Amino acid sequence: MANGIRKVGPAGRVSLALAFGLAIGIAISVFGSEKLKSDAAGIEFIGTLWINGIRMTVIPLIISLLVTTVSSFADLKSAGRNGGRLLLLFVVFMAGSVVVAVLLVPPLFAWLSGGSHGLAAPSDISPGSVADQVHQLPTVTQWITDLVPTNPFRAAADGALLPLVIFSVLLGVASTRISPERREALIRFFQALGDTMTVIIGWLIALAPIGVFALVLPLVVRTGVTAVGAVGDYLLVTVLAVSLLSLLVYPIVALVTRKTTARFALAALPAQIVAASTLSSLATLPTMLDAMKRYGCPASVSGFSLPLAVSLFRFSTPVTWMTAALLVARLYDVSFGLPQMIVIALAGATLSFGGAGIPMGALLILAPAFSAVGLPVEGIGVLLAVDLVPDMFRTLSNVTGDMAVAAMLSRRDLNTADVHEAAG
Repeated sequence: MANGIRKVGPAGRVSLALAFGLAIGIAISVFGSEKLKSDAAGIEFIGTLWINGIRMTVIPLIISLLVTTVSSFADLKSAGRNGGRLLLLFVVFMAGSVVVAVLLVPPLFAWLSGGSHGLAAPSDISPGSVADQVHQLPTVTQWITDLVPTNPFRAAADGALLPLVIFSVLLGVASTRISPERREALIRFFQALGDTMTVIIGWLIALAPIGVFALVLPLVVRTGVTAVGAVGDYLLVTVLAVSLLSLLVYPIVALVTRKTTARFALAALPAQIVAASTLSSLATLPTMLDAMKRYGCPASVSGFSLPLAVSLFRFSTPVTWMTAALLVARLYDVSFGLPQMIVIALAGATLSFGGAGIPMGALLILAPAFSAVGLPVEGIGVLLAVDLVPDMFRTLSNVTGDMAVAAMLSRRDLNTADVHEAAG
């Protein structure tokens, strides 16, 4: 039996922990005594310790990723015309993902869940509460002033996400203006820092089943079967929203390249199947290169754009972060309005570039974003436990976006090739 459990992968072990937590939690919620419910709540500190361990590593990881990524963007822009175009396509696609995340996902979640369930709605807000919230908001000048941290270490300690991001981006940009030798030494330091944090996170992922069980059991004891319904809604909304995001790519590619949608769809399908089965954009790279070759994309373009896209570009992150935030807001009954939604979407767009190349990495760096919008970081444990299906569609969408960027970047080459083929 022990050997069988060891053969189960990390995602499988976390899923088993979730299943046990749900089953035992529902049983205690329905049939348990008050003492048993109190005892169940007593193990929550174990989950909190595990979450604190994740939060301990995330800030150094984010800083190292942003600095090295911005430095990579500087190299990308200097790579010539194709480098600048590729960077522009990354930004445009990510902006579209942000729009879908903010405008589509919240109404879809509220509709499928049959109500707001913690989402801020106009009917929930009285004129008096609006006035109180307005008085509590910082002025525009104060908000802009706070974007530049007087002490970046204090910003990191306080979990002030946006000032920390701005400091990291400025540090990355400034590194491109110093001598190559010193810049290389600085980048190597941040790469080593990021690699070290990745090792620690690997240890924490190994403890994930214990942490998830300790978080899920008390939550389900408090909420009963409502938690199960919320998780089901989350999975359905994530699948629908990410699938729609992927489908929107097809007409855009057809419009830019002036080729039929079917041509791109047939070329991309084998790589999409590999992506959904491996849950890894990197593992799908050889299949993507072959798919773009059959599509007609020159090897010089696909060989340049696809490895960079796999490393830097995660198209679906704003959408999947939004569905994750909506689930946690519902589970913990936290008000989650439009300003918080915009912050989550923009944070997903910014932090997705050069995200951690580790299992569940996209969810682990949610911690400071959740803190910034007032969502309980403990909800990340639930998200990790049910990440298998979202990760499948997330990877498929990311791979589709990678191939779409390569196809659009080779627009002129495609047209030239078709002219030569017709002439021949």
